[in-house]
Amino acid sequence: MAISPQVFPPRKRRPSAGSFISPKLSDQNLIRSLLLLAEEISNLKPLQCVLKKTSSSMTRKSKLLAVLFEELLRNKVSYLSPTALLCFEEMYIVLQRIKTLIEDCSNGSKMWLLMQNDAVSNSFHELTIDLSTLLDIFPLKEVELHEDVKELLILIRKQSYESKAISDPRDESLRKHVVKMLDRITREIVPDQSKLEKIFTKLGLKDSSSCREEIESLEDEVQNQVNEKSKSELVSLIGLVRYGKCVLFGASTPRSDERNRNLRPSLTDVIIPVDFRCPIALDLMREPVVVATGQTYDRASINTWMESGHNTCPKTGQILAHRDLIPNLALKSLIAMWCKEQSIPFSNPDNGERSNAVLNNKTALEATKMTASFLVNKLRVSAASPEATNRVVYELRILSKTDSESRACIAEAGAIPLLVKHLGSDHPNLQVNAVTTLLNLSILGANKARIMETDGVLNGIIEVLRSGSTWEAKGNAAAAIFSLSGVHSYRKKLGRKARVIKGLMELAKTGPTSSKRDALVAILNLAGDRETVGRLVENGVTNLVCELMDELPEEAVTVLDVVVKKGGLVAVAASHHAIKKLVAILLEGTEGAREGAAAALVTICRKGGSEMVAELAGTPGIERIIWGLMGMGTDRAKRKAASLLRIMRRWAAGHVDVRISISYFVVSKVKN
Repeated sequence: MAISPQVFPPRKRRPSAGSFISPKLSDQNLIRSLLLLAEEISNLKPLQCVLKKTSSSMTRKSKLLAVLFEELLRNKVSYLSPTALLCFEEMYIVLQRIKTLIEDCSNGSKMWLLMQNDAVSNSFHELTIDLSTLLDIFPLKEVELHEDVKELLILIRKQSYESKAISDPRDESLRKHVVKMLDRITREIVPDQSKLEKIFTKLGLKDSSSCREEIESLEDEVQNQVNEKSKSELVSLIGLVRYGKCVLFGASTPRSDERNRNLRPSLTDVIIPVDFRCPIALDLMREPVVVATGQTYDRASINTWMESGHNTCPKTGQILAHRDLIPNLALKSLIAMWCKEQSIPFSNPDNGERSNAVLNNKTALEATKMTASFLVNKLRVSAASPEATNRVVYELRILSKTDSESRACIAEAGAIPLLVKHLGSDHPNLQVNAVTTLLNLSILGANKARIMETDGVLNGIIEVLRSGSTWEAKGNAAAAIFSLSGVHSYRKKLGRKARVIKGLMELAKTGPTSSKRDALVAILNLAGDRETVGRLVENGVTNLVCELMDELPEEAVTVLDVVVKKGGLVAVAASHHAIKKLVAILLEGTEGAREGAAAALVTICRKGGSEMVAELAGTPGIERIIWGLMGMGTDRAKRKAASLLRIMRRWAAGHVDVRISISYFVVSKVKN
């Protein structure tokens, strides 16, 4: 009588595959396993907020069953008939299901458990009926039991035979209150605070910490759902809990583990798999798309590339037969799974449109608006201490990293002008939270314009980049520059500001690794403008990236490649160790770094002519290194390595046009 997995609603924890399989154990070991399992269930803490009566009933039955199994072990039953053996094996499965369901309900969302009260009650009831059936066919005559134990078995049978699922009227009443409150939010009616407090108290949500855990549980539950209606209900509940957390418990102080956690939604210190990085931005792809050549890029990056006038594939250099972008859903799913494992927030990027998750859910959208308005109003009227203000800004930071709807609601509530004055705060944490909130807001396309057009915001971000009180603040300011430079017109504007160039260069030179990465990625975006490349070269970008090739090889070689393509070849030629550094990466770098180094060398040789090829060809063992890359590198690395080999052989055979361009007369003068 194996129970179908469909008995269990999809939840945070999943039963293991072994839970649905009868154990193959000897008679004594099977009884011993049943005893241990019954004791484990009886020792579980009954559910405290919802289904308390049902779960308590299950633990009591398990405690009585443990007495039965103890008696069987005490009598040293050495043989079980096939009927008894089958009964015990099926009983083991049912008990395993009971244990899993109780643990599942305990570890999951309280709010979702309340909304699924009837379904979960029925699941418990079905398991109780199955247990009753097994006890009915239990072969009492085949085993020797004390009279007291026999009476106990009969008692368990009676307790297990229930005509219907146990339903606590208080649970149903509480569920109706939550449904009513969600309906009022949908109609844009702000929830009554006293009623909200009663609901949260009954569910055990008594402080900010428990609310944070509840939100995380609800977010996990969304990932487990395949039904769109269930997902929509969960999104509504997340909005309600988030609103209640802010209104009932106020802005909270960050937990110690959250202080150490990267709260930015795009740039992290985690080593991102090469296949998950966009070849253009070198950042985690949020919406991978395939172009005409079959290569995959992040939608925002490839759109920026094509809007800049390019009609070729950045990786292969081939002319694009069409400009259609096809979503790479398989890769997106893999990236989402990896992000979940790494505890990295993953959501669709903001390309001017709001995602369907909340757009199609008015309850969630209105709850988000109410939360954003509540926090922004607190910030607007606050004359409190820096610590109190910091807690409000921190809550805005947390909210702004969740999704595009939250970012839109925060900006529409008027947060951006209020955050500006805190960019120059003497309170380090307040400055970090303010600049990071602006960074998160800037991910939404519409907010980029708001930030660039609001007086003082851009200058404030640049000032944090130059003289922020912490490396985190400087790095997040650099990340904000990167985000804003995704728009072509803003990229040119930012590239014309000497303070931006100098700030990024200084951060890349002296900051910690994570901040250097932020600076390099921002430099990479700015280098998409040829005029800006000239300013970068004047400030020594070539020597900088050569110095950083040991620490951040993938980012450094990609910046160098773009600088050469956009007119920085003279500076690369003047740098005597650039090619040597690239060859060293070809030999010992990571897959992504070797691929980038090969691409950079191809660009240098094609644009640099015979002098650059001669310098590369003079490197000891270069052909062996290139052959190794052709055999062991990524597909793109293999293609670039083959191109390098062809260039070198043509040069060796005298097929290279050795006419030196005007730029190389300049190079010679620089070298001399």
